Amino acid sequence: MVEAGAYPDWWEQAKTELCNSDSAIAKVIADREEPPLTSRGDLFATLVKSIVGQQISTKAAAAVWDRLCDLVGPMTDDSILLHTHEELRSVGLSNRKAEYIVGIAQAWKDELHSLDWDSMSDEDILEKLIALRGVGRWTAEMILIFSLLRPDIFPIDDIGVIRGMELVYNSRETLSKSQLNTIAEKWRPYRTLGSWYMWRMIDPEPIEY
Repeated sequence: MVEAGAYPDWWEQAKTELCNSDSAIAKVIADREEPPLTSRGDLFATLVKSIVGQQISTKAAAAVWDRLCDLVGPMTDDSILLHTHEELRSVGLSNRKAEYIVGIAQAWKDELHSLDWDSMSDEDILEKLIALRGVGRWTAEMILIFSLLRPDIFPIDDIGVIRGMELVYNSRETLSKSQLNTIAEKWRPYRTLGSWYMWRMIDPEPIEY
């Protein structure tokens, strides 16, 4: 498993290649080069945090996450499962999110903790995670990017990535999914890096999960 604070061993090569092939992203990288993407080193905590943040503002998500951490202490499957549904709801989780998080904790305890995530393909990981209630493709892609540091993930439904691409490549005008995919093709095999710098373009604070 990727260690906490680690940054991708492919990062510098990816920056060089994308700067050479795409002048628009080269300017973004020059303006917002640091800090790089880093991993929390904790896939379970990243997964729970992504559920907390679904469909609410970043500020609200941070407040709920802090209260959840205060309630359970170390973010583990056991620490989640020690608490009742009502206790989890008390930190600001919706009924459904509390159910999702308990389900994820149970699945982690039963099977997922023992998987060799680093040896699995992107698609195998997506399939395994999306099978969990409450985890859609976007959430699974955030795990691939922010926990496992996979190099070629393009979260096409992420509003931040979309807005960044529209700003950088189309003077803030709307881009279709087909156009977004065409632009991202220029970033292969490092679409994660392209996505990271689209987030950085619209938010000076680096995104975390």
